[in-house]
Amino acid sequence: MLRKNELSVAESAGYHKDDGAIYSSIPEKYRGTAEDRHDMQVLGKTQVLRRNFKGITIMGFSSMVMVAWEALLVIVIYPLIDGGSPCLFWGLVIAPVGLTPVYMSLAELASIQESNGWRQYHWVSELAPPKYQKPLSYGAKVVQGLIAFNNPDYVAKNWHTTLLVVAINLVSVIFNTILAVRLPLIEGILLVLHIAGIFAIVIPLWVMGPRGNPREVLLEFTSIGGWESTGLSTMIGLPAMIAMLYGYDCVVHMAEEVQDASKIIPPTMLVGMWGNAVLMLVVGVTFIFTMGDVEAILSTPTGVPFIQVFWNATGSLVATNLMTVIIVVMLISACFSEVATASRQIWSFARDRVVQNQIDLGSTEALNAINSLAQVAILSSYMITILCMIWHRLRGPPLPARRWSLGKWGLTVNVAAVVFMAPIFVFATWPLEQPVTAVNM
Repeated sequence: MLRKNELSVAESAGYHKDDGAIYSSIPEKYRGTAEDRHDMQVLGKTQVLRRNFKGITIMGFSSMVMVAWEALLVIVIYPLIDGGSPCLFWGLVIAPVGLTPVYMSLAELASIQESNGWRQYHWVSELAPPKYQKPLSYGAKVVQGLIAFNNPDYVAKNWHTTLLVVAINLVSVIFNTILAVRLPLIEGILLVLHIAGIFAIVIPLWVMGPRGNPREVLLEFTSIGGWESTGLSTMIGLPAMIAMLYGYDCVVHMAEEVQDASKIIPPTMLVGMWGNAVLMLVVGVTFIFTMGDVEAILSTPTGVPFIQVFWNATGSLVATNLMTVIIVVMLISACFSEVATASRQIWSFARDRVVQNQIDLGSTEALNAINSLAQVAILSSYMITILCMIWHRLRGPPLPARRWSLGKWGLTVNVAAVVFMAPIFVFATWPLEQPVTAVNM
């Protein structure tokens, strides 16, 4: 049964009233398992959303939110500037290993609390020391690059990007409203494309592209960003690679739409992260061995290095366009999942009456600042949540019963997660290049 302050939200969301109580009008078959119903009852929530997702479809959802290997091709510019190809390669190796204890910690929390809103802000509220609970509590860019590749006279403008983003968002809204019932099926199909698309990229590059020297590609670190120390430069470039595997806790936002959520969601985080880490490694190794001269691709007129690499390897306008379109389609498809997870989070915030105001961006510097803040914000949320978990293990009452538990290794895993994230957090705030300006900061 719902509290009084949730009544208006409940009635608009599909509840019906019977003898003064509010009950869900969701058909029985979409309310999940007995465990799902028990978890919702413990949280004091009533089922509002249909549980359409199962194991493979929620796996597809998490993979499509992050589109790891596709996004990797877009952000390669950062490790290539600071650290070079070895930074990219070793970052791909280090990231899944270091993030494993992070996702293991979050997975255990997800098993304890199964609700769309139960992400970091709720976990902190539940686990932090009582006195601190309240206060603690890329597609458009590639499209423009493709236009520039086919039309050398094209001059990219910020408002072009804005219109492309608006168009992509409108399509995403359609998929999350009119086609919402089919979203699990769509995510499953996109998962197949996500995996199959690799072959269309990797095979042409290995067959037709140049070959890099293994020693140079894997061991010779560089600093194009102007930093005197290659070690410091590499540490600045490394967070971008680690960030490629952030966000697989996004499935928690969909918890109220997953069958047997407390069992399915925790391993989905880890399997999704490791599966995409393997795909990223395949694409990343292919890219650094076939990219040719680094400075040449970084100065490409398209503004998108991987398009230049495709062109250098194939020498074909048609092949380059087709390969790039695959990336564009997958990046745009990611927006379907991103709108889904963001809308569920905002809906959950609204249910808890904590929706924040929105601000308009007035400059490139402001936009870059917001984008840069994202990585630091995610790391902060992970670290604060897990630190509160550590405090709770040491000073708080025993954790509630859960279906996915770290057992006696819980504290060790939590500490390992924080130790890995701490230096990444520090270097994530550093500018890529010198001299430092408002734009590159």
